[in-house]
Amino acid sequence: MNIQRQSWKISRRTALKGAGALLGLPLLEAMVPLRATAAGAAKAPVRMACLFFPNGVNPSQWTPKGEGSKFELSPILQPLAEHRGDINVLTNLWNKTSNGGDGHYAKVANWLTCLPVAKTTGKDLNVGGPSVDQVAAKAVGGETILPSMELGVDPVATGVDTNVNYTRLYASHIAWSSPTTPLPCEINPRLAFDRIFRQQARSGQRSADDKSVLDLVLDDAKRLRGQLGSGDQQKLDQYLESVRAVEKRIEADEKRISAGDNVDPAAQKAVEALNARINKAFGNDDAKAQLGSMPRFDHTEHCQLMLDLIALAFWTDSTRVSTFMFGNAVSGKNFSFLDGVQGAHHEISHHKDDAKQLDMYAKINAWHTAQYAYLLNQLKAMKEGSGTVLDNSMVLFGSAIRDGNQHNPHNIPVVLAGKGGGAIQTGRHLVYDNDTPLANLYVAMLKAMGVNSGKFGDSEGALPRI
Repeated sequence: MNIQRQSWKISRRTALKGAGALLGLPLLEAMVPLRATAAGAAKAPVRMACLFFPNGVNPSQWTPKGEGSKFELSPILQPLAEHRGDINVLTNLWNKTSNGGDGHYAKVANWLTCLPVAKTTGKDLNVGGPSVDQVAAKAVGGETILPSMELGVDPVATGVDTNVNYTRLYASHIAWSSPTTPLPCEINPRLAFDRIFRQQARSGQRSADDKSVLDLVLDDAKRLRGQLGSGDQQKLDQYLESVRAVEKRIEADEKRISAGDNVDPAAQKAVEALNARINKAFGNDDAKAQLGSMPRFDHTEHCQLMLDLIALAFWTDSTRVSTFMFGNAVSGKNFSFLDGVQGAHHEISHHKDDAKQLDMYAKINAWHTAQYAYLLNQLKAMKEGSGTVLDNSMVLFGSAIRDGNQHNPHNIPVVLAGKGGGAIQTGRHLVYDNDTPLANLYVAMLKAMGVNSGKFGDSEGALPRI
């Protein structure tokens, strides 16, 4: 039966249910109100993702040539060539309230708050206010299964950096529900997957059922599919295949890891540190029952799995707000897996104008850009109404400093992808006056989500021309 001729409709909140599983669904034609169907318009929700990479960029290889729509991608941004029309590169923004202080911590922690960070060596954290993602989540999070989703790849840093007398806790958080309450990143893809698709995980419990979530909701999926038109059936099949593909990749990596293959030594150390903290918090006997053991993923695969989860969560309207950290502040991730790179990220970022170091620095930056492009590919492939999930999203990509050697907070690297549901014009390099507040961009992004904040952080109004 053709869906356009059906008299019934289903709610945008319809989900596939099974024993312990709850899968949100992508926007289907059957979810569009009859009056909207007649008008040929389907209103999709607007989403916000904020992707942070540490240690700044090689400044000579970042800024595009030309302005407006007539710009040429820089070497670091070349991985975005396919998405040139989907992005805005924003030049001359800065976070004034991060100026001064230490090299990293007081700049990373307030990347999304744009308010001063209280200097401390203890747990009395304060970043001045909630982060922009959480302002958005407070406004729209009640309409989704998860108000927001915070993902990363590094465990929470602990201790004190005695070089600058800041607690390392600031290194691990960009999302803040209040000035003093950071939201920790989930770094385990399995637990993040379960949180989205398994009911027990969302309530703080781990499911004992190791079945695929698709097996758990199979009966409900068959029932729903029989009631949909051919176009919606194809979209449902594509979605279920996408969920299963991510699930299979997680399972394959877990099997590889359990066999001891291709274990990254740096990841091994991080795993051991994480497990030690888990054991201290919960005791050795029930640590795994509480949180599970942290898999040791290849770094690229680890990041891409997390980005896939953001894409699926957006497509299914499981959440409309997400953050992702490619690494903590002062990340020492070893990027020797890249051709021509030898050494740790933070050390390389302190290049001292050495040509070899600068070349390696740019290669690491380009790798981060390629992962960003990977997420844009996923979102652009997800059809939604007459457009794509990327069209209805805003995906921020940036760092809290410009040049890692100087810890410079002026003219920080910022790219914004997606049209925000039609609120944003894309395909441009926008050059602003020197030291334009980064917070102005956040006001504009909130406005695109229907959140008229008026003022955010140290903003002076919504960023023009965006």
